[in-house]
Amino acid sequence: MLWGILSWIIIGGLAGWVASLIIGTNDRQGCLLDIVIGIVGAVIGGLLWQLISGEPIAIGFNIGSFLIAVVGAVILLLIVNLIRGRR
Repeated sequence: MLWGILSWIIIGGLAGWVASLIIGTNDRQGCLLDIVIGIVGAVIGGLLWQLISGEPIAIGFNIGSFLIAVVGAVILLLIVNLIRGRR
């Protein structure tokens, strides 16, 4: 269980960081926010993937799940920026 939590934190941090680099918000957020954005982005991306593909959400780490987490985090950052009125 501890390894699962640690992997969520590490992969979430990486996904949030990559998404913040893509969107251009990296200078405004720190490591903790990257982790939160990455984890929430993984949930959003997983749900969207399930809706689009009809495949069940796979729990685990691979390149595909990382990319889905990044896409979900990018979507989350875009929504947050729209609500805040930023570009």
